[in-house]
This record gives sequence, C-alpha cells and structure tokens, in this order.
Amino acid sequence: MQNTRSDTARALYAALAAGNREQLEILLHPDFVGEIAEGMPFGIGGRHEGSPAMRRNGWGAIARHFAARAEPERFLEVGEACLLVTGRYRGEGKYGGTSLDASFAHLITFEGERITRLEQYTDTARWHDAASPFKTVLLDIADGVATLRLNRPDKGNAINEDMAADLEEASVRIAETTALRSVLIAGSGSNFTMGGDVNLFADTPSAELPGKLRRMIDGYHRAIDRLTSIDAPVVAAVRGAAAGGGLGLLYIADIVVASTDARFALGYGALGLTSDGGNTWFLPRLVGMRRAQELFLLNRRLSAQEALEFGLVSRLVPDDAVEAEAMAVARELAAGPTRAFGDMRRMLRQSFETSLGAQLEAEMQSIVGASRSDDAREGITAFAARRRPVFKGG
Repeated sequence: MQNTRSDTARALYAALAAGNREQLEILLHPDFVGEIAEGMPFGIGGRHEGSPAMRRNGWGAIARHFAARAEPERFLEVGEACLLVTGRYRGEGKYGGTSLDASFAHLITFEGERITRLEQYTDTARWHDAASPFKTVLLDIADGVATLRLNRPDKGNAINEDMAADLEEASVRIAETTALRSVLIAGSGSNFTMGGDVNLFADTPSAELPGKLRRMIDGYHRAIDRLTSIDAPVVAAVRGAAAGGGLGLLYIADIVVASTDARFALGYGALGLTSDGGNTWFLPRLVGMRRAQELFLLNRRLSAQEALEFGLVSRLVPDDAVEAEAMAVARELAAGPTRAFGDMRRMLRQSFETSLGAQLEAEMQSIVGASRSDDAREGITAFAARRRPVFKGG
C-alpha cells in the first residue's frame, strides 16, 4: 500500500499545483477534513470540514494571497492508514512580502485509496514574512472586501511610526483596488486601538518630539482622508479600547459595530496635547458641539452604551460576535451599488459645509449620473420584477 499512498499523495500535490478541481474530487473522500496550522496569516489556519470548505477557505485562501506551491521531499508510512510527507513551500506573497521558503509536514490519512484527512504543520512565521510588506497591520482583500487589521496586540494596537506608515500604504492599496466593494477595519487582540503610542512619545527627547509627531501624523492623516474618499463603504469592528487619534479609524467608517464592553476616550488633555485623527472635525458632527467639548476638556470616557446613545457607534453586540457581525455587514454592503454608495458617502459628509441650494444641486447631479449606471438599471428592473437586485458595483 505504501506505493499506492505515495502515488496518491503525489497526485494530490500535482492537482493542487494545477488547480485541478476534478482530480481533487477523485482523490478526496466525501468526509474529508483539512487542518491548517493555527497562526497562518489572513485567518487561514484551523479546521475545514469537507473538500469544498478546504478548497475555498484553506487551499483557496492560500492561493488568493500567495503564489506558492508545496514541494514534497520525503514520504514515510505511519501506521496502517497514514502517510507523513515532509518538504518545503516555495513561492512568494501577492502583496509584496519576502520570498516564501517554509518547511512543512503533512500527516495524510487514508480510507482505501482516498484521502480522509490532511493535517498541516509549517513555519507560520515565514508565511507572515511573505504575506505582507507591512510591519504593524494586516491587509486581506478577498471577494471584494478589504480587511485592514491593526496588528500590535501586545501594545494595544497603539499607533507608532511604523503603523502610521503602514496605514498610509494600506490606504493607497485599498484605494487602487479596482473591484473593491467594501472595507472592514478591525484590531488584533483585545483592543481596537489605544491611540498614539504614549511610551514612544515618552522615550523621545523633547527636542525631537515635534518632528516625530509631524512625520507620523502627516501620513496617518493622508490615510484617513484617502479612506474617507473611496466609493466603497467602510465598516469598523471595535472591541476593547478605542482612544485618541485612533478614533480617526472609527470615523472613517459608515457603520460601526462595537462590543458591549468597548470603551472610548480622547485623553489629550491628560497629556497636555491637543488633537489629531480628525477628532475636532468628526466628533462635533457626530455627537454635537456640547458633548464634544465635554469629551475634550474633561477627558470623559464613554462606555459602549453611552457611545451608542451619543451616536458614535451604530450597534452593540457581545464581544465574541463583533467581528462576525461586522463582516456580515461588510459583505452585505459589498453586494450593493458601490459607485452610488460612494456618492452617498461624499454628499453626507459635505452637507455640513454646503448650503441647501448647493446640496440640492449636488443631489440632482448625482442621481442623474447614477441613473446612467448598470446598477441603476438592474435595481429598477429588479424592483419592478419583485426580485432581489444583483449589483456589480458599476
């Protein structure tokens, strides 16, 4: 049986390299289960039950983010129904990281001549190095949804020089994605973001701090402005703390899903500083001038329920449901008329500075332009036919 199992395993690797779905169906048992190493980038790791799930969320997710292949080197029979395969993954990430060269061990279980289980073990750190050019954020773009994740969990996702630069670069990549339909912003770990990295400020000599702040904030503000201006609607998933200049990433969003134990604060007065992240522009518009003055001058902290009542967030859900809820909203928005959404986003924001007459003119020009789109034709036709529209984002 060893040759047969080895041949089947080799056929599996060949089918994966060629993207041969029909061959995979032949090789994999109907009850196939795939286990990908925890800690893989982009949430790829974990258990995938059934060959469709493994193709879509396991191997398929790897293919979406990496141009890589498994190169088996050794095949070792283990027990009566298992084969241990060792080798290397080689290739590169699709977002500009380092080249991928990571060892792997696959434990493959058989029933007869078909594969019932594959357990993957690999050097996940090398996958992360190849996944992205970013040091402090993760950017995943799949099925029209861009997920931008702050990734300094041990520092509360506090914004330092690297993160400011990463956010600016990520905003450029998001804005340049042609098929983008929505964006989700979230944080790794238990916090959304603690705001600026106060420890970094404390460790910076006083004479150097103004220049450091200018360099950080310039890039960060460009990211906020760019993400506010795109057509694709934005959803924020807020867990734990959201504070200081980091609130700017919350203001970008059109829909904010927060955990019931999230907390919000500005904190500038306690540091003897003023404001960044667009707080002085967005906050009075969202919560009113009097509330904004209280939040700034008295350094008041808001609970999740207070943030909801103030209009700072859209909805509250339990902590363990925040990201699932936010992703569901992002996917719902991704199925909408993206260009029309973009005009809606811009008109709502400009309405505070525009006269009624100018806003009415902008609405007329916008809806006339939208009426020429394929999405408008689809929406009107679907409404008349009493069916759900299928928008393409054009």
